[in-house]
Amino acid sequence: MGRERDSTKTEGGFIKEPRVARTPLHFRRSACTVEIYYYTMAPYTLTYFAVKGRCGALKMMLADYGQELKENLVTFDEWGKGEIKASCLFGQLPKLQDGDLVLFQSNAMLRHVGRKHGAYGKNDCEASLIDMMNDSVEDLRLKYIKLIYQEYDTGKEAFIKDLANHLKPFDAILAKNKSGFLVGDKISFADFNLFDLLLNLKVLSPTCLDSFPALKSFVEKTSARPKVKALLENDDFKKLPINGNGKQ
Repeated sequence: MGRERDSTKTEGGFIKEPRVARTPLHFRRSACTVEIYYYTMAPYTLTYFAVKGRCGALKMMLADYGQELKENLVTFDEWGKGEIKASCLFGQLPKLQDGDLVLFQSNAMLRHVGRKHGAYGKNDCEASLIDMMNDSVEDLRLKYIKLIYQEYDTGKEAFIKDLANHLKPFDAILAKNKSGFLVGDKISFADFNLFDLLLNLKVLSPTCLDSFPALKSFVEKTSARPKVKALLENDDFKKLPINGNGKQ
């Protein structure tokens, strides 16, 4: 598939990279590599499996900020051979490269991108509150991951029954903050993380937000952000499974 190429002159300090004319997202596949072009600016490189998994929030945030992302997909067969795992600092993926910086740990990646693109609060107090919110999202995500990979057949009913207790604090926070975000008056990396997790939970339990109007509005509002909406509607993104074992 051909694509138009822009000139390489800089605009606003950023190098104009090749992109598809009048198309917000472009995927290029070859072997086990997918290159996802989100707009302009220098690319980030993400190495991960062909699942949304731990990187859904990161991809949404990069898309929202108009960042170019190149993805190197690793198959489970390749991972099982051990060579890629041995090259990873903690023996796990995802891996994010931003120039010479190489990061592991998905929440560290969110914080890094948040710092670079103004999604980490306006001051130290807001940044600390955003950290607190993200840690709380992570607590719920770990419960979800445990269900998916260890207790799906035996614990799904109990998890869904107890889910309201975990969602209630987030609904109260969003209802209190009239901006519709977790902290302050603009979106943060913690908002993207919560949004991604809520999308997963809605697949698990489609009615889970029915009793939480602030959370429901938050999902609708975030889904409507133009570049996030474009990503969510992209066929290549939509067909990615949520989790590596096929359960959701």
